[in-house]
This record gives sequence, C-alpha cells and structure tokens, in this order.
Amino acid sequence: MKTMSANGLGSVPLSRRAVLRGIGLGAVSVAALAACGTGGNSSSDGVTDITMWGSWSGDQVTQLNQHLAAFNAAQTSIRATYVVKELVEQSLLTAIAGGGVPDIVLWDRYQTALYARKGALTAIDDLVARDGVDLGQFYQSPLTEMRVDGKLYGLPLLVDNRSLFYNKAHLDEAGVTPPTTWAELAEVASALTVRENGTLKRAGFALNDVGLFNIWILQAGGRLVNPDGTIGFNSEAGLAVLDFWDELLNRRKVYELGFGEGGDPFAEQIVSMKYDGPWALAGLDQVSGLDYGIVEPVKGPNGDRGAVTGGFGLVIPKGARNVDAAWEFAKWWTTQPANGVNFAKLSAWIPANIEAANDPYFTENDHYKAFIGAMNYAQIRPNTPGYSDVEGQALIPALQKFMAGELSARDALAEAEELGNAILAQNR
Repeated sequence: MKTMSANGLGSVPLSRRAVLRGIGLGAVSVAALAACGTGGNSSSDGVTDITMWGSWSGDQVTQLNQHLAAFNAAQTSIRATYVVKELVEQSLLTAIAGGGVPDIVLWDRYQTALYARKGALTAIDDLVARDGVDLGQFYQSPLTEMRVDGKLYGLPLLVDNRSLFYNKAHLDEAGVTPPTTWAELAEVASALTVRENGTLKRAGFALNDVGLFNIWILQAGGRLVNPDGTIGFNSEAGLAVLDFWDELLNRRKVYELGFGEGGDPFAEQIVSMKYDGPWALAGLDQVSGLDYGIVEPVKGPNGDRGAVTGGFGLVIPKGARNVDAAWEFAKWWTTQPANGVNFAKLSAWIPANIEAANDPYFTENDHYKAFIGAMNYAQIRPNTPGYSDVEGQALIPALQKFMAGELSARDALAEAEELGNAILAQNR
C-alpha cells in the first residue's frame, strides 16, 4: 500500500480549466501568507518556493504537477514544486543529516510511527490549534496513523481499501450474485471456476496475495497485535483464515498459485473475482469488453466486517525552511473538499476528508460506492513499532510456505509469531 505503479493508476485527462474549476484560496489567510517567507526561500518575485518530495513517479508525476499548478494559480504568495524521491524515507533521513530538507513530503502514513520516533518529522499540534483546524473532518483511522506518542505529525490526505471486484458477465452466466459472506464467497467462486480436462481455464477467485491476511483476520474476528503489544494473529481466528484459504485453494480448487502470473488476469477475464483497491479503476475502465462491479469486503463466519485502509498524508520534516508555506499548502489540499475531489478526478484516489469522500463524484459512482462504504469500518495496520518488519520478515514468508504446502497452518502461524515477537521486542 505504499505506492502504485504508474501502470496501475494511470491519469484521467482533464483540461487545466477543469482542474482549476472550484479550487480557490479558501483557508489560506493573508496573515499566514505574509509570514510564509520568514526564514525560508523567497524568489526575486517575492514568491515563497516550496518543494514537495514523494515516491510517486511516471503518470503520477503528471497528476501531481497538475494539482500543484492549481494551487500555484489559486494564490500569488507560494509556489509548490514536486520532486521524485524513490526511497523517500531514507532520502529524508540523509537530507536531515546533511542538508537539503524539503518543505513537505507526500508521505506513506504507515511509516509515521517509525520516522517520528527517529526525529524526522515536525509535530503540527501547535499549527492545528493556531488555525483552528477541525480534525473531525478526517476519517479517524488514518488520522490516528499520523499520531505518535500523543503528538500529531501530519494531516491524512488519501485513503484506500481493498474491496471485492467481480466480473458481471461471469456471474450472470453462472446465475449467481456477488457474495456477502465467506460461505457465499466459497460457493460463488466454485460456480465461477472453469476447468477443461482438469486444466484451470478461469479462476473463480484470486488468492494470490497473502499480504491481505490482515483483512481476512479482521473478518474472522481476530487481531494482528494484542493490546499488550505482542503478536495476536496466532489464534483461532488466524487458523480460521488459513483453513478457509485451504478450502478455496485445495478443496474447492477455485485458484492455482501462479495462475495468470505476469499479467492482470482479472482484466484478461480469466479471474472472476479479486480483492483490489481504487488505484485499479483507471486501468480496468480502459479494458474493452470488461464489465465489472465492486462490492464491500465479505463478512466473516460470525458477521464480522474487515477492511484495512492505507494511503498517504502530508508531513513537514524536521529542518524544513518554509514551515508556514508548507502548512498552508497542506491545509489547502486536505481541508477544502473541492480540492480533494479534483485530485481524485486526476488520480482515482479517495480523499481522507470525509466531506470530500462523500461527494456525489464518489457516492453516485458504482465503482466507488463500495470503497466509501468500507471506509466506515476500515482499520489501519498496527502502528506498533516494528510491525511493518513483522509483516515483511515473519508473517508473509510463513504464509507463503503454508500456501505452498511446506508448513501446516499451525506451524506457519507459530513460526511467524515467534519471529514476530522477537522483532517487536527489538523495537520496544
């Protein structure tokens, strides 16, 4: 959930006039603008130049540049420029140590707990209080992800979640409707699976991303980390997830590992259902002959809902020279709903601003409705220090061994728990 590839997101062509429509200066105060250049970089024309770093590249750069152009045109005191940094977090630490710190960063919220504790980010509580920014306008889970040890280190900007994509023609052909529960998912996936002479020709459901275990365990009523900061996924809920995966993969045979690898099997219509995020919309909408729908994630055996939200925020790094100007830019983008909606039209991302996310652009669009609905219960991944390493170094490798038949469900979760607790202990 860190970034999307340029191919995965694409850009929606809009004229500059369309981009600027409805975008005004709004909350950028005259007094604040007058202070923007203090201690910072003012050009010869009196404009304060600010630089935003981010890891987005390819078509995403075009999207960002169009949006920054709208900000630059909306007022005359600040000029924002985007610079691509592939390893943005590491680059930021290097810049803090050696100079050349940007003014603002397009920030993977999941990294906030780690880098705030490294002293890389500026707390913004005083700025929020000074300007009376209402934090209730944001989805609270993403906002929580930017709060570390009682301090707020940025504003949430963009959100996502994984909802269930389905091929309408395939479901109509099989005479089934989109599933709403695990049990229905198993039945529908079975009905959609096509084999010829024992060879899989069409998979009913894509079970190719074990990283989505975090969604499934919430649907099973479980947790990833316990309240005491230890691993929580080695549980009856965790076992229920792996048993259901085993049912889909090995007993019902609705999928085979590696099926359709190297392309997009859903777009190629050889996979009938999958979990995916809003970044997939732009590409899928351009596929000729593909008619697809999206529903919210299915409920678990006891009716539990589970969705995980990732996405980005805006942070001001330690050592930034133009804090006030960066802050005005952050407010312009995050607290004015029209600006969030306009960026969605460029990028397909959902704003973290609740009013913006509930704009008719999203709520009256069949491909966005599910994502907006799922945001009502979507949770963030644990912001326990070190948990990101637990996923990458302990949980995902163990789950891959389970899927390959190398470990039993119990052994896989036990192995991940042991290594995961060791990683968490190192980060306390």
